[in-house]
Amino acid sequence: MIKIYHNPRCRKSREGLDLLEKSGKDFEVVLYLENVPTPNELQTILKQLGIPAMELVRKNEAIWKEKYKGKTLSENEIINAMVENPKLIERPIVVNGNRAVIGRPLEEINKIV
Repeated sequence: MIKIYHNPRCRKSREGLDLLEKSGKDFEVVLYLENVPTPNELQTILKQLGIPAMELVRKNEAIWKEKYKGKTLSENEIINAMVENPKLIERPIVVNGNRAVIGRPLEEINKIV
């Protein structure tokens, strides 16, 4: 089943959700700020995306700039930072089977739906 990691306050995330709704396919919405992915779940998502953890981080968030910017962090430390501060997770993330995309630009979602 298709899964979207969604933040209703984010315009791009809302647009991604709208695209999925219009696709007519079944999908699950994960409000990741409330149901924060575990470190293992994030590791799986990163493998599905085929990217290192740093590429999933929203580096313009104040929490990143205040606590982490300029520090040398391991993959696990970056993942743990996202678990502790889920606002740092880029959105929307759409997972379908063993593949995932970040819906920026929005057209990326079409590649796996």
